[in-house]
Parts: sequence; structure tokens; C-alpha cells
Amino acid sequence: MHPTTSPTQRTTALLVGALLVLLAGCGSGGEKSGARGTEQAAPPLRPEKTAAARAGLPGMPPVHDPQDIYAADRPGMLSPVVKNFPSRVYVPNTNSNTVSVIDPATYKVIDTIPVGVQPQHVVPSWDLKTLWVNNNRGHTLTPIDPATGKAGEPVGVHDPYNLYFTPNGKYAVVMASLDRELVFRDPHTMETRHTEPVSCYGVNHADFSADGRYFIVSCEFSAELLKVDTEKMKVVGKQRLPFEGAMPQDVKLSPDGKTFYIADMIAHGVWVLDGEKFTEPALIPTGKGAHGLYISRDSKEMYIPNRGEGSISVFDFARNKLTKKWWLPDGGSPDMGGVSADGKVLWLSGRYHSEVYAIDTKTGEQLARIPVGSGPHGLAVYPQPGRYSLGHTGVFR
Repeated sequence: MHPTTSPTQRTTALLVGALLVLLAGCGSGGEKSGARGTEQAAPPLRPEKTAAARAGLPGMPPVHDPQDIYAADRPGMLSPVVKNFPSRVYVPNTNSNTVSVIDPATYKVIDTIPVGVQPQHVVPSWDLKTLWVNNNRGHTLTPIDPATGKAGEPVGVHDPYNLYFTPNGKYAVVMASLDRELVFRDPHTMETRHTEPVSCYGVNHADFSADGRYFIVSCEFSAELLKVDTEKMKVVGKQRLPFEGAMPQDVKLSPDGKTFYIADMIAHGVWVLDGEKFTEPALIPTGKGAHGLYISRDSKEMYIPNRGEGSISVFDFARNKLTKKWWLPDGGSPDMGGVSADGKVLWLSGRYHSEVYAIDTKTGEQLARIPVGSGPHGLAVYPQPGRYSLGHTGVFR
């Protein structure tokens, strides 16, 4: 992913290990030993009655369906804000410093937008009106108007590796990976409101609890997870994953709001975490280089791209296990992406192959393989159903 600077107060062994992984491209680590967990299924987690009874984060829109936090993400449920936006796939090319714009109807690149240095993710704003391109090493956010596809004036933001929004829309949260900070900012002007230093290395991905009162953050380079109080903007918990050299990536909450899943590209699987108790998670092996996590439009399945082997694992929530595995016919490096508004196509960037994959969500068939710029990363499918965005490449509720 991105290069690191020399952090302080860490041992030489950790620093060297992290740099070696980075030079390998954040996805080619070998098999490690020492994991504790399951092979295919995770033990069901006991629901927390206190969590269900607790009031939501002040200002957060009421939960649409307590049994399914993604109930507002069904096909056709487009917000009035986005219903007239053209359907596009926006692909940040980290090495080319551009965003490729794909027309999903034709599978063709129809525009290339110059942006800042090392764009990592394209992130829909909480109010759904803007797409923010995270120019990590350029220290800017480039706004794109999804109605016109035109880029606006970049906004200065230091180390914006990834970007999230609190469920009440009050703050943007910048994952400042190299700065080792969570920076809470105004969601429109991006002016700093609070900076929360972290002791781990490589904060990069997150997701919020069903009530919005806390969120879980993955620390890529120190094999750790953080629990953060949303309203207080404070880290309230930290733990190290029980796997040598673990490298946690994307984080996603289960539809019933009881379980967090964390992809791990070195443990080659997905960690299953009780967010309320924040106890040690169990591991479900999926495939080499597990990286992203995407929920189907009916909330029944989760798609898990395994970047190191060119496959996508499918997890069934009701059956609590992996049920399918799709392989890209010519190999590849499926990374980050999203599901089409109608739920029929899974779009993923090919991080090391300068291409994008379109995959049929019923059959796993590759529908298209589209050349783009160098180092495509966190692509955004837009628009998508949902009332508001929590950030990343499109986490909607």
C-alpha cells in the first residue's frame, strides 16, 4: 500500500518487519502459524441485551430495521439525493495519480480525472452529495461531483489514507495512517475538530456499531484492533490479534449488528469479533490475501476478495459459514470495490494488474476485465442505495 516513515518508540524488529511487508506490496506475505479459530465457521455470538436497549448515537438517523442494519440498501432504494446521478464506477489509480471513470453499462472507461499524489480510495460523503478522493501522499482530498463527474478544487488534509463519517453526520474521520492519528473533521470544510493520537501502526479501515456509539478500527502494520467511542472521540480499547504477523484490513458489521468481521491478508482469512465485549476474535480461513468485505443487496451473503490468489470467497450469514469460492479465470489481484445498485455485479479493483473486474453475484462469472491506470485501489460504485454513507468505498445504511 503506501510507504511508511520511521515511527518512534517501536523496536527495530517491528520496524523492519513492517517495511518488508510494505515492499512486498501489502499483499504477498507467506503463511504464518499460531492462529486460533475455526476452519470454515465461527461460533455464534450471544446477543448483548444491553446493546439492544441502549439509545443510538445522538443525531443518528433511526435504525431502519433492528434485525438488518442494511435494510435501506435494497435494490431500487436510492435516496432522492442520488436518484438522478449517472451510474459510474470511480477507480483511484494509486501509481498514476488519476481516477478512471467506468460506465458499467458498457464496461468502458469514459473519463480519466487527474487528482493528487497516491489516491487510495474514492469515498461517498455522509450526505451522499460528494465523492472524496483520498490523495494520501499529496495530502489533499479531491471532491468529485457525482452529478457531473467533474472534479473540484482539492482540500488540504494531511495523510488522508482513508475517510469515514460518523453515523450522525457530525464529523468526517480521517484515517491518518502514517501520522498515527484519527482526525475528526468538519464533514464539509474538512477543518480539524479533534485529533486522537493512536499507539498502533497503520490505522486504515473501520466500521460502526449498529447504535453508532463506537467503531472498530484495524491497524495494518501492528496487527492490532482499536475500539473508539464515537461521541467522546476517544480510543477505549485495544487488542493484538492472535496471529504472528497479522495484517488486518477491511472491517464490516454483520446485518444483525452483533458481529464485526475483519479481513486479514496475512492470516488469509476473516476475524470474527464481538464488538461489545471486545474479546479475542476467532479466524475463518478464506484464501490468500483476504482484503475487502462487501454485503449482498439482500443482506444474506458477504463477498471476500482474496487478493493474493485471485479468488472471491462467499460467506453465508444464516448458515454461518463459507459456501462458495469464485476464481478469476485468468488470475488477478481482487482488492477493494463495491456492489452495483441492483446487486447483480460485484466490482473489484485489480491492485497489481492495472485492471478492474466485474463479477456476476449469482454465478461468480467474470463479466468483464477492464484496463485502467496503475495501482487501482479503493474503487467506488456510485450511486448506491442507502440513506447516508459511513465512508470508505461506500458503506451505506
